[in-house]
Amino acid sequence: MADKDALSMHDDALAGRRASAGPHVGSPMGSGAGVTLTDVAREAGVGESTASRVLRSHGSFSSKTRASVLEAAARLGYVPNRIAGTLASTGSKLVGIIVPSLANIVFPDLLRGANSVLGKAGFQSVIGVTDYDLDGEEGLISSLLSWRPTGLLVAGLEHTPRADAMLRGAGIRIVEMLDTDGVGIDMVVGFSNREAGRVSARHLLGRGYRRIGYVGHDLALDLRAAKRFEGFRAVLAEAGLQVAAEAIGAAPSSIEAGRDGLARLLAQCPDLDAVYFSNDDMAIGGYFLCLARGIGIPGQLALFGHNGLDVARCAPQPLSTIRTPRVEVGETSARLVSSDGPPAVITLDFELIEGATT
Repeated sequence: MADKDALSMHDDALAGRRASAGPHVGSPMGSGAGVTLTDVAREAGVGESTASRVLRSHGSFSSKTRASVLEAAARLGYVPNRIAGTLASTGSKLVGIIVPSLANIVFPDLLRGANSVLGKAGFQSVIGVTDYDLDGEEGLISSLLSWRPTGLLVAGLEHTPRADAMLRGAGIRIVEMLDTDGVGIDMVVGFSNREAGRVSARHLLGRGYRRIGYVGHDLALDLRAAKRFEGFRAVLAEAGLQVAAEAIGAAPSSIEAGRDGLARLLAQCPDLDAVYFSNDDMAIGGYFLCLARGIGIPGQLALFGHNGLDVARCAPQPLSTIRTPRVEVGETSARLVSSDGPPAVITLDFELIEGATT
């Protein structure tokens, strides 16, 4: 033991405590512990002190050894522990929350719901923002897990392979939020985005609209918006129709992007009778363009959004949209962080709002 550094000894002690204590409360799929330095060293075929030196980039080791240790760490999803040993015995009160944006009120609402529960339970939240970048999410997951939080709340089900490995090997409760269209790692809290898109399409078809366009932002980044659009198009196809025209911008979602997107869309296809927007921010931008151009809503052009934001509800003509349970998603996810239960998918209801724009 004398040749092991502090990090090695801490991981050994932590692994021992976990082994003696039995399954970790709320750990993913009943796993007993996260991936330790011992696991990495064994996988790489080196001693723990060597593995520790490589992972801390401290001391001497060969390039071959370095490559072997780093490959083993990536394969297992290992994250170095930056918390002092005292936290291992007293228990961390940190909960990591990773969201794609703070520009859209959807995510502040989600955070408000989560923090209302976490604060009362004595936890501190640490928030990371990915800007819809999965590589950025990977870096945030690594950083947050290195502080050994009690749990981690992450928006969405899609992650990079390394991020997925880190989440699965973390030994803590993982809650993926706002989407149920896919397979989760541990706990999933949200709703079906594909079904929200299908409900939106059925509403517009039921009102008699047939020349329907779409305005949205980068679907390769916002995967939940992409799922909604997929469900929307599927219902149109069942009716023998297709989206008449699309305006998908590279800029992040915003009121301005929605206004400009609708302007481009109408330039392409001026005879549209309805437009489906990726969210309410974009739809309100389209609403402003119609007001500026004197386009009658819904007589000349119907508008439909997604999320059910207050600004859309309070417009002179309340927006037709889908109201999402984002505050409830945050509250429910926060309660599950320290729960002791099996993996599960918790589906919450969204609501069709028949506003005055369709």
